[in-house]
Amino acid sequence: MIIVSDRAADIDPDLLKDLDVHFASLRITLDNHTYESGIDLDGETFYKILGATDSFPTTSQPSAGEFAELYRKLAKTGEEILSIHISSGLSGTFSAATTGAQMAPEAKVTVWDSMTLSCPLGWQVEVAARMAKAGASIEEILKRLAVLRDNCEGIYTLDTLKYLIHGGRISHIKGLLASVLNIKPIIGVDKVTGKYIQLARQVSTKRSIQAIADVVADKYGAGSRLRVQLLHGNNPTGIEILREKMAAVFDCVWLPTVPIAPVLGAHTGAGIVGLAVGPASLFED
Repeated sequence: MIIVSDRAADIDPDLLKDLDVHFASLRITLDNHTYESGIDLDGETFYKILGATDSFPTTSQPSAGEFAELYRKLAKTGEEILSIHISSGLSGTFSAATTGAQMAPEAKVTVWDSMTLSCPLGWQVEVAARMAKAGASIEEILKRLAVLRDNCEGIYTLDTLKYLIHGGRISHIKGLLASVLNIKPIIGVDKVTGKYIQLARQVSTKRSIQAIADVVADKYGAGSRLRVQLLHGNNPTGIEILREKMAAVFDCVWLPTVPIAPVLGAHTGAGIVGLAVGPASLFED
């Protein structure tokens, strides 16, 4: 079985060394230049450019035709294809992949809506690829992905709301009010709609970072043994604040910290701090 995903998945490259995963391109345009996220634009370069310009970046998903072309190419191997993508509530990528699969009837494709993004999406891709390598069936993999989708979270806080406002992901009025009051939201992705939701809020960046651990405790309970992966957009100081707080409250199984992908940073700006989190037991068999 072949696993396909997109560049909205944040995955430590070392985890993919022995796994066969193909990624559809997601593009980002900044200062009149168009890049492929994760290919010719890495996080460090992206945030450097972003900090030096007044323009807003824009993103574009792969077309259905591009997915169809990829599926046809992969179908020549004779392998079944599982295509795992960013939440349908946040991007049209899932819809494009579904249409692309219909355009390539010679390929046996199952398209999966992760209902998340970033590292939690990466975790689903990682587990699916490992199970596929071990010979698991599509039914077994989808059952496992459903458990991960229901029990793992991505939780983030932002230093600025202007990029979410510009992209229409939060209302202009609410965003301006929060900015004036210096309110820093803690956000996640709703498991029903697949859209961003506010989980809590604080009145400073440091407090909002620390409050992420409180949100985690409300869901999993203090002292729980959790798989944790930290991520950020050019905010190493914020990451250390979050690491210290999480380590004080939970028994953490740490994965390598990763920079948030440029295609996601385009929606959040620099300064974002967050984590992927879920019960460690889900990854230990």
